[in-house]
Amino acid sequence: MFVACDQTRVLSYTVHAEAGGIGKTTLAANLAVADARAGRDVLVVDLDPQRANLSRLLGVDEHRNDTDADHLVRHLIERPRGPFDNLVETSEGVDIVPAHSVLERIGDLLARRRQEAEDLGESWNQNVQLLRVLREAGVNDRYDTLIVDPPATADVKLYNAVHATRNLVVPFEPSGKGTESIRGLEDLVTGMESSLDISVGILAVVPMGFRDTTSQQEALAELGEMTFSHPVTIRQRGALFESCWDVQCSAFEYVESHRSRVREYEQDTLRKLEQLATFLRQYNTDSDGGESDAPR
Repeated sequence: MFVACDQTRVLSYTVHAEAGGIGKTTLAANLAVADARAGRDVLVVDLDPQRANLSRLLGVDEHRNDTDADHLVRHLIERPRGPFDNLVETSEGVDIVPAHSVLERIGDLLARRRQEAEDLGESWNQNVQLLRVLREAGVNDRYDTLIVDPPATADVKLYNAVHATRNLVVPFEPSGKGTESIRGLEDLVTGMESSLDISVGILAVVPMGFRDTTSQQEALAELGEMTFSHPVTIRQRGALFESCWDVQCSAFEYVESHRSRVREYEQDTLRKLEQLATFLRQYNTDSDGGESDAPR
């Protein structure tokens, strides 16, 4: 079983899914808000260049296409236009480094910066630049929780996220295809560890969109035989989560401010999100993980 790899004060993890449409970004945003409501200082780094990203969900994407704006990619290639703190927006008590459209070209930009370094006889690892930026910004001294939300694609954005956090939270659809991806998690993590030369932990796998069908029940039963922690199952809540995207807020804010009456099934979803956030905090506290290069 892969366990947490960071014993710094910061709970740090990347929310990763091998396929889109599972609820990865929705989960990341709501876990961040749950931690903020628990009194923690939370930073989320949005590395997903698509428009339906965490920055859009939490309403901090107004500079996405602003060519004059400073953005994280500039800091990653060591061409910032200002201090890191100027990148940070706040929504629902969560500090967020929003995604910028330039993220779509980050692979080429990082490769070009690496080539410049090599031409000067310098070493420059394109996969550790987020870690560098966060360290230089003193993230470990200022935040209790760090969450990174990259796209599903296994590319330089994911590798930077994993280098910076060293831990994964993995949402998946409880189906035959989704369970197959969970079976491959150990191989995926082993491959990351080998390629990046780091240790990577899996804090939890999270079944999303559960509808209590026979095939899903069988998938959960099989998951129960695996060694991964799966503290909660999030039931199908398409209407709730789609409404959150429509008004750009978390499920917590939506239920409190945009519902005229209490719906017990939505309250149950909020409790599950809080339970998962609490589990991750406790996991981080109790883990006997070893030395880490996570931001400190």
